[in-house]
Amino acid sequence: MEYRHSVGMQTWHFNDLKDLLAKATPERSGDYLAGVAAATYAERMAARMCLAEVPLQRFLQELVIPYEDDEVTRLIVDTHDAAAFAEIAHLTVGDFRNWLLSDAADTATLQRVAPGITPEMAAAVSKLMRNQDLILVARKCSVVTAFRDTIGLPGRMSSRLQPNHPTDDPRGIAASLVDGLLYGSGDAVIGINPATDSIPALMDIYYLIDEVIGEYAIPTQSCVLTHVTNQIRLMEKGAPVDLVFQSIAGTEKANRSFGIDIAILREAQQAALSLNRGTVGNNVMYFETGQGSVLSAGANFGVDQQTCEARAYAVARHFSPLLSNTVVGFIGPEYLYNGKQIIRAGLEDHFCGKLLGVPLGCDVCYTNHAEADQDDMDNLMTLLAAAEVTFIMGIPGSDDIMLNYQTTSFHDALYLRNVLGLKPAPEFELWLKTMNITDGSGRVRPVQATHRLLQTMPGNLPATA
Repeated sequence: MEYRHSVGMQTWHFNDLKDLLAKATPERSGDYLAGVAAATYAERMAARMCLAEVPLQRFLQELVIPYEDDEVTRLIVDTHDAAAFAEIAHLTVGDFRNWLLSDAADTATLQRVAPGITPEMAAAVSKLMRNQDLILVARKCSVVTAFRDTIGLPGRMSSRLQPNHPTDDPRGIAASLVDGLLYGSGDAVIGINPATDSIPALMDIYYLIDEVIGEYAIPTQSCVLTHVTNQIRLMEKGAPVDLVFQSIAGTEKANRSFGIDIAILREAQQAALSLNRGTVGNNVMYFETGQGSVLSAGANFGVDQQTCEARAYAVARHFSPLLSNTVVGFIGPEYLYNGKQIIRAGLEDHFCGKLLGVPLGCDVCYTNHAEADQDDMDNLMTLLAAAEVTFIMGIPGSDDIMLNYQTTSFHDALYLRNVLGLKPAPEFELWLKTMNITDGSGRVRPVQATHRLLQTMPGNLPATA
């Protein structure tokens, strides 16, 4: 169906809903690379004005990727909750924006309608919003999950402790792990990007983290970010797997480029649930996404990268994950060119994920060849924390020595909690006080050489796996 918008003597034509969504998207390098972006600012504004008049019902009738060609589309259509959608079914995209910003759309209401919102609806309304709109609405969206602690409660922000090491040396991992714990990091997950996919080496990492969690009774969960098929094999061999990780995308073709499909994710989820390792909940999945991944796989079907990203959240939602996060600036300037584009993308991703009922954290990051710096990341993480982002990353010195990109540090989480009065997950908060890592007000105490973590853990580890 063609869409058009006229101003005076000029009329802009948009071939279909997919084209309209792409042309209405805020400027970003990935859409120019894909050849789907608006040619001028005037065309972009015309597309937004046209999009504002599109009924939400249209997104159920005109699919951006055909049902018969894509299992993500089939998942979106087949699991759509018509009863939840009924409350907003009469709205246009512009009306939907106004409703989301109104007091009528409170937390309970947003939770109730979330199963009726499709990713394309979420992406569409985000394109009409200013940054402050994205923050305001996302802050109202509460998504609470649990495994060994409870993630996403209001007034709290968790952090992923990421003790990566370029050779998976256990002493290097342990040093970063202790460092992060003493700064109050790690309530979201202790998650390691391994340097190898060797099953024996991965098993060693699982047992290392599990031993630390057990020894100190830490109310958190572990994850080794290897391919999901490796994690299935490791569970079959008896590895202490808490969370199953996988990178996911918004089209079947992109997911197949990752070596996955929905059936594999379902198999992994069932295997993890059968281990019954959670204590306060059973959300066992952890997903990462990022704008640009679908285009980089040549699997976007002419859909703009932000709408593709929102579609990934439909996959995540289906599996009720404990955690999901966008790795917002990791792919590089070909997709998000500078700090402005990275900031906008991070706010969009957080908004869309939370609106769809997905716990959404953010790896606030950039590559060294992007037109961005740490000040841009300070701005983004502060804006996200104001929007009550589920979690951010914690890496020593903000510099991942294994993956070679710039992200957020243990200190950054402390800054955000201090400035905005945020707390970690309640079970982890209590553990920090019990371990004398924080004081009664939640502030991190100066590290004493006699602290139990420093005295007993690193020195007992072997030099090699």
